[in-house]
Amino acid sequence: MTDTIQQQVFEIIAKQAKVDPSTVRPESTLKDLGIASLDAIELIFDIEEHFDIAFPEQQGANFDSDTAQDLVDAVRKGLDGKAAGGAGA
Repeated sequence: MTDTIQQQVFEIIAKQAKVDPSTVRPESTLKDLGIASLDAIELIFDIEEHFDIAFPEQQGANFDSDTAQDLVDAVRKGLDGKAAGGAGA
């Protein structure tokens, strides 16, 4: 499942950056991929919608240093929180 999450996030990033998904690497930053700040906001919304999660407000993307892997990790954390919250309810 881990690889599936990463693959899906990378595909969403690639679509936003208008690049081939195979060019997105875990260490690629949003800036490296040519994603501007407004595009990154849309990217975050697309990821949240795709996975039906919400990133915490302070989880705002840092375009210079956030990597594709950071977004994958944030999705995993969001899914884990959703699963934990859903199981306890």
